Formats: sequence, structure tokens, C-alpha cells
Amino acid sequence: MAAAAPRRHWRRFLPEPGPIATGLVLALFAAILYAAYLLLDPTPAKRIVMATGPEQGAYAEFAKRYAPLLRANGVTLELRATQGSAENLKLLRDPDSGVQVAFVQGGVDTREPDPDHPDPLVSLGAVAYEPLWLFYRKEALRRLTKHEAPTQLSQLSGWRINTGPAGGGSGPLFRQIAAVSGLPAATLHSGEPATVRSVVDLVQGREDALALVSAADAPFVQYLLHTPDVDLFDFAHADAMARRFGFLHSLRMPRGLVDPAADEPSHDTRVVAATASLVARNDLHPALVQLLVQAAARVHGQAGWFSRPGQFPNVEAPIFPLSAEAERFYRNGPPWLQRYLPFWLANFFDRMWIVLLPLAAALLPLSRVLPPLVELRLRSRVFRWYGQLRALEDARASRPPGELARELDAIEARVADIQVPLSYADELYALRAHIGMVRRKLAEAPVEDG
Repeated sequence: MAAAAPRRHWRRFLPEPGPIATGLVLALFAAILYAAYLLLDPTPAKRIVMATGPEQGAYAEFAKRYAPLLRANGVTLELRATQGSAENLKLLRDPDSGVQVAFVQGGVDTREPDPDHPDPLVSLGAVAYEPLWLFYRKEALRRLTKHEAPTQLSQLSGWRINTGPAGGGSGPLFRQIAAVSGLPAATLHSGEPATVRSVVDLVQGREDALALVSAADAPFVQYLLHTPDVDLFDFAHADAMARRFGFLHSLRMPRGLVDPAADEPSHDTRVVAATASLVARNDLHPALVQLLVQAAARVHGQAGWFSRPGQFPNVEAPIFPLSAEAERFYRNGPPWLQRYLPFWLANFFDRMWIVLLPLAAALLPLSRVLPPLVELRLRSRVFRWYGQLRALEDARASRPPGELARELDAIEARVADIQVPLSYADELYALRAHIGMVRRKLAEAPVEDG
């Protein structure tokens, strides 16, 4: 009768020692990390498409300042020129346009919220005041009105007023203000697609006035402020417009701000202003949102004609729901790890810590539990045969010696195939010695009479 193998125990399924066990453990952790990597997506694409506005406009100038800041962190900013805020919104809402972020003027979006089709846009914060500049020719003032300097829009009835390109934000905003100010709609018309053409038409006398929404440091605005034959409209009703339209602000340009030496302007000038915001699609990767708001803080955080240092960017009255990642930046500043690590490495750990910490916590107890389990598994390869040896000893008086010897030979052959690390070899040799001891006892057993 052949020796029966010991009963299989659950311990035999524990990992083997050495490289195999280590490889299995590492493979398990690698699989968990890979699954978390796919789920959390810690490394985004390194390219952002931004819709700006007319060339040489404020949005285009802002975007040019963003580009090197993002490039320093390995992200390419692709700029796409547009007619302005209205076109920017259209591109952002079109998933096939490729545009992921854009500057948008407050008050341009008149679409009613649709609960069945949520807007895919989020705000990354307000970045600047955008005054509504109404420039007019001094010659038109002398020709068309008896007033020395108009302060009410109704006084411009009969003028030819260019409200900017059709896809921009100047026209919609100015038309809203004109409608409540008694300025006939027939007075207004959209200009050429290129803003530069509208500026040239005003300077050369083909237009009487030009409405332009832009930041104060935009090249078009600075050019017209320094043009001798062009003057700036003083909005006497600026406070009233800000009360009537919640997205507007009443601002004051102090005397001499444009050119103190020339005393330009020669008096305080009141303007109304919208707020420009940085708007993104809600599927833009959080790491790229973090980069954009950090760049916005550097580009827009300086003092300007109408803002204090650090006033922008901010989260006051966002035109769209505020991005969670942007809200995190405004609450806590840049992630702590970015102070010590490169952006991409800091971002990886920042997004993966939710997985890395539990894994690290699991490694400590596992490092204490695994060695005893492996040791138990190894020793069980040897010790499980002692039960067979004891059974043979106990059967000396009841079974023929020849049968017992054959079973012992089978056990010895099986034991010869056992593989254990050198550190456990003493126990294997002890088992072999005990097999020899049992063999001697079986040989000394008395032979029963027939």
C-alpha cells in the first residue's frame, strides 16, 4: 500500500518564498496602482486650446502672458483668435470645437438655464474689469450736437455708432444700456469682423463713435485714448447702470490718468464696466485648471487703472458655477507639494495620495504578517510527514513489516523531492533522519508466527 499524501491544508496556497512571492506581492500592488491611475487620471494632456478674442485686443494680450507660464510646466497653450465673448461661448459649448478655455465678458450670456441640458461650463474666476469705452470724434460732436460734451446716451441720437464685431461682447452690452437710456436702435450697427478695421473707420471719420468693451491696457484702447481727434464719453449714469444691471460696475478714471503731463483726461471720467472671467469646460483636467488659475494670479494680480494689487483673480459673482479645483486654489493657494516638487510630480502625488496612503498603511501590517505565514508554509512541507511516520510506528504490531517498509520507502521518495530554502534545510535533514529511525524500528519489529 502506497503512502498517502497528507491532507491538503489551506496554508499550501500561501505564496512561495523568494522571487515568486515577492513578484506576486509587487504585481498585486502594481495592479491596484494601475487601476487607481486609470480612475484618477493624474497626468493630463499637455496642450490647452484657448479662445481669446480679436487680435491686439485685451483677451489676446492676456493669453500671450499665460503662454510662457504654462510652457514652463510643460503645457502648450494654443491660442485661437475670435470676434469676442459671444463667439467664445459658442465654441466652449461645442464639444467638437476643441476649445477648452476662454475669456468671457459678464452679461453676454443671455441663455436661460435648462435643467434637462446642464451647461458644460465652469468659471475659473473673474480676472479683470472690462470698461465699456465709448469713443467719439470731436468733429462729430461739433457737427451733430450743440452740447459741448455729451454725458447721456440719448444726446447721441442720430449719430452713426459702431458697436463692434457681431461675435463680440461690446454690441450686446451697449445695446442693453442704449435701450434703457433712450438711444434709438437705428443709431447702432455692427462693425467689421476685425476690430482694427472699426478703429480705423472711427479715426478716418467713417464712424461718429465706437463702443468697445476691453481692459484698459488693450492696445486699441490705449491708441484711441492718445488720439487727438478722439474723445471719451463720460457716463453720467454709470451708478444707475450698475444698479440696474447686476453684472456691471461703476468706475471712475481720475483726471490725468492717461497722460499727467498733458492733463488727459482733463476731468474725472465715469465709465461702466463688465467683468471678464476665465471660463472652461467642466471636463478640463483638474491639473490643467490648477495651472490656469495659478497663471491667472500672476497675470492679473498686479495693480491696474481700476483694480488694487491682488484684487484679481477672484470668485465674486461668478457667471458660471465655480470649478472645484479653482475654489480649492482660492481657498488654500497652490498645493503644498508644489513648493518642493516639480508640477507634474507634485500633481501625481496630490491626486494619487488617496490610493498611496492606504497601500502604505497596508504594507506595514503585511510586512509583519507575511514572514510568519511564509515560514509556516515552508515548515508545513516538512512537518506534515511526521503524522505518516507516527502512523507507521503505531501499526508495527498489526500490519506486516514488508507492507510498512514499502510505505516508508514511498514516504522517503516523496520527501526527497521536497524543495526548501537553505535556511530550512536543517528541518528537512532532521525529517530524513527520523525516517531512518523509523526504518530501524520497523526492522527490529518481531515477525508474527504463521
